[in-house]
Formats: sequence, structure tokens, C-alpha cells
Amino acid sequence: MDRFNAMRAFARIVELGGFGKAADSLHMPRASVTVLIKQLEAHLGTQLLLRTTRHVTPTLDGQAYYQRCVSLLNELDDTESAFSSVAKDPEGMLRIDMPSGFGRLIIMPSLPEFTGRYPRLEMEVGMTDRPVDLIREGFDCVIRGGQPLDHSLVARPLAQMRQVVCASRSYLELHGTPLTVADLARHKVIEYFSSSSNKRYGLEFVIDGTTQELNLPKTLATNSADGYLAACSAGYGLVQTPYYHVAELLRRGELIEVLGDCPQPRLPLTALYPAHRQMSRRVRVFVDWLVDLCARPGLLEKPPAAHPA
Repeated sequence: MDRFNAMRAFARIVELGGFGKAADSLHMPRASVTVLIKQLEAHLGTQLLLRTTRHVTPTLDGQAYYQRCVSLLNELDDTESAFSSVAKDPEGMLRIDMPSGFGRLIIMPSLPEFTGRYPRLEMEVGMTDRPVDLIREGFDCVIRGGQPLDHSLVARPLAQMRQVVCASRSYLELHGTPLTVADLARHKVIEYFSSSSNKRYGLEFVIDGTTQELNLPKTLATNSADGYLAACSAGYGLVQTPYYHVAELLRRGELIEVLGDCPQPRLPLTALYPAHRQMSRRVRVFVDWLVDLCARPGLLEKPPAAHPA
């Protein structure tokens, strides 16, 4: 038995949740992967995987063995890369996931710079607003807004994003323009909710030094970031979102910013990756590039208001 290939196949099955996906990612016949796992289980004298018609999941022994496998495999990769051209020019697949708006507006226009710098990397980019299971879905790194909730992951801060409150022109013509936080009592909010936790998000302001969420009436809620802005453009109420997400809509006059002088909490933007990927050269160069990208002036920040001469 080739123990190295058996360990690699086992780790990929756990990460991708199936023999077929693991075989495809390793460019091996599925039958060969099946044989390797049978030989590995026989060698260890324990069952590593629970197989059903729809899912493959690790047993308790399998989960413990998986943690040791990825540690050993990553250490081997890093040792080999220290003595090869990969140390300077990483290669292989890098699987990342990010919010759809951030990917479309920020990452994709700049990504050619990164792929041009590391041409031997192959990118697989997911753009979703839902939480993903990095291990089970096989992602190396995800980008998320808000406070990180999974403390088992390594969190690399990228930015503290400025937020803005917006409404459509038609909504403001009908309901008036709020000039103070107190004026919001006469207004409606579009609510954003998480499809996984059902947590609801409205409008937040910094009042007397603390962040407070206002309880405002609503007529519509959505779990889509693009739907959130579409509802705002349709006149359903006020939204609060990172500036970059509405910069073009504000520039075109499709949405109008309100309450710009009222302090609002910053929204953290974070890169998250499993601890066993911390030493991966592919992940390191990508996250380092993200940190540099997000620090560039004018990309995520609302520009300062121009003062009359």
C-alpha cells in the first residue's frame, strides 16, 4: 500500500464528502481511491468512513486520523516547497469563497494582478452570501463581513469597512428625508436575514459610544445581498450596507445616502481559513495579497466630502 497516496485520498474524501469528487480532484480512477481506502482501513484496523448512498462522513476514529493526516501532509508539502521552485512560485488549486458583491465589485476587477503574479496557481472562486463549511466543501479560504463566528478558524483581519444608509429617490419623495436618528421613527427598513441562522439585520448607529440597533417597521426582508439593494431601489425602505457595495448606485443617483453625519459602526472584513492551512504557501500569498488590496485608498472607503472653497 502507498500510505502517502492513501492518506492524501482519505483527506480529500473527508474534505469533499465523496469518493468521486476526491478521485476527480486527485486525477485518479475512483476504483483506485476505493482500493486505497480499503487498504488503509485494513492497515489501521479501524473503520475511517461511514458510507451511505448520499454522504460519506468520517467516524470518530476517522476524524481524529484526518486531523493527523492533514498536519503531516501539510508539513510534507511545506518541507518540499522549501527546496523547490514552489517556494517562490506556488502551484496547484486554490479554492476560495466570498460574498457575491465583494467578489464582483472588488476581487474580480483586481484578480488578474494576483493570477499574473502567480501563474501556476489555478483558482476556483465561489461567490455566495451563505456560510460555508470550509472542511466539508473543500475551501482553502473564505472572505466574510461581520464578526467571525467560527473560532476554530484562523481569522486574518482585512479591513474595517465604512457603512452607509441609503434609500431610493422615490422612497424619500414619499416619506421625507431623515436628518437625525430620531427621524427614523417615521421610516421603514428593509431587513437582511441569514438563511442559516435566521439572524436579522436592520440599521445600527453608534449612540453615546455604544452600537445600538434600531427596531424599525419593515415590509420586506431578504437573504440576498443583491436582492437587498434591488428592494431598496424599488422603494421598500432604508438599507445599511458597506460603501463599496452601493458606490456606483450612489454615483448614478439611483440611491441617495442619508444620515451621513450620524456615526455608524464599522463592519469587519476578514479572511478565514482552517488552522491546518496556515502554513500553505498558496493560502499565504493569497491572503497577503488581500491585505494589500483592501488597504489601497479609495477601494473600500467612502471618499471624504469635498469642502467648498
